[in-house]
Amino acid sequence: MGALWIAHVTVTDEESYGKYAKLAGPAIAKHGGSFLARGGRFVQLEGKERPRNVVARFPSLEVAEACYHSPEYQEALSHAKDASERELLVVEISE
Repeated sequence: MGALWIAHVTVTDEESYGKYAKLAGPAIAKHGGSFLARGGRFVQLEGKERPRNVVARFPSLEVAEACYHSPEYQEALSHAKDASERELLVVEISE
């Protein structure tokens, strides 16, 4: 069963976050992830608004979680931690 990786982000340091983005895309692709939305238009209906929203599809929740914990993604994440405020979750797709 597939899964969606959903991130809500406020970037506080564009240069460092750019390093994250450059590394995160290949790490996600390596684990079979593909982007469905990356910072496009949105309407905030409830909760805290974040100006950048990203949705990626993975083959399973377990693969998405393995991607997050992978050395490649953790290297990318090291650039985002002090350059953004983020929420990230993975949810299994009901098919």
